Amino acid sequence: MNKWWAGCITLLLFLAGCGNNAADKNENEKKEEKGHQKVSVVLDWSPNTNHTGLYVAKEKGFFEEEGLDVDIIMPGEAGSDQLVASGKSEFGVSYQESVTEARVQDVPIVSLAAVIQHNTSGFASLKEKNITSPKDFEGKTYGGWGAPLEEAVLASLMEVSGADIEKVDIVNMGEADFFTAVQRDVDFAWIYYAWTGVEAELRGEKLNMIYLTDYSDQLDYYTPVITTNEEMIKSDPDTVKAFMAAVSKGYEFAISQPEKAAEILIKAVPDLDPELVKKSQEWLSPRYQDDAARWGEQKAEVWKNYMDWMLEKDLLEKEMDVEKAFTNEFLPK
Repeated sequence: MNKWWAGCITLLLFLAGCGNNAADKNENEKKEEKGHQKVSVVLDWSPNTNHTGLYVAKEKGFFEEEGLDVDIIMPGEAGSDQLVASGKSEFGVSYQESVTEARVQDVPIVSLAAVIQHNTSGFASLKEKNITSPKDFEGKTYGGWGAPLEEAVLASLMEVSGADIEKVDIVNMGEADFFTAVQRDVDFAWIYYAWTGVEAELRGEKLNMIYLTDYSDQLDYYTPVITTNEEMIKSDPDTVKAFMAAVSKGYEFAISQPEKAAEILIKAVPDLDPELVKKSQEWLSPRYQDDAARWGEQKAEVWKNYMDWMLEKDLLEKEMDVEKAFTNEFLPK
C-alpha cells in the first residue's frame, strides 16, 4: 500500500470517526432533552451470558423507559468493586465472595440482586482423569489463580469426603485458559458450567463436574450479583429503583425468551461465539430465577451462611453486618 492510499484511508477513518462522534453527541443530546439520566454499569469480566439481562435492557429500551441512558463498561485494571465503591460507576456486577470481603473492610458496596439464584460453579476435569469426587483430588494437580479462597473451598469439599488437601498439588494457571491448562499442566480447575462447561460440550470434550453445592450448603452463595454503593442508595434511590426495574425486565426476558436474548447479546458483542452464546443461554436461562419468588431475590441466611464459612476458614478478619450487605428493596414487587 503506497503512502497516498494510506493517507486517504487515514483521512476517511478520521472523517468517519468525526461523523460517529457527532452522531453520538446528537444522540446523547436528544436523550438529555428527553430527561434521560446517564449512568454506567461496570461488568466483572468480559461479556457473557451472566450479563445478558443488561444487554437486553439496553437493546429493548427498558432503560430508556425508566428515564435512563446506561453505558455498559468493562472493569479494566481497577475492577468492578472499586469503581462502584468509589462512585466512578453507579452500578456493577460482582460476587457475594468479594462483596463480603469488601463489607468487612468497611467498603460501602451493596448487592441489589442475585443474577443467578444458586451457585453453578464447580471443579471440572476431563472425563479420562476419572475425578468423580473430592476424594479423587488426592495426588492430582489443581490449577487456579492463587487466591486463599480456592484452597479453603477445596479443603471443605475434601473434608466431607475424608480426603487430605495436603495431597493436592496447587499451581497458578496464569493466563492459560481451562482447555489449554487441563490438556497440558493441570488435572482439574474451577469453572462456571454455564460458559466453560457448555463450551466443552460444543468442543466434544467430556467433563466430570463436582459442584460446590453438592457438598456444602454454605457454598451455595450468590455469584454473580448486581451492585451499587451506599451513597447512591441514600442520595438517589429513585435512580436505583429505575435501574433495577429495567434490569429485572431484561433478565425476565432472558428467562422467557432465551434464543432472542442470546441474539441480542451476540449483536451487542459480535466477537463472541454465537453457537456458545446460544447454547449457554439455553442452559442458564432457567437458572437465573430458579426456585426464587422473583428474579434477583436474596436471602439473609445465604449471606450469613457464607460469611460464617469464611470466618471458620479464617478468610475474614471479623463479622460483617449482613443486613447492610444486600437489599431486595429495589426489586419490582
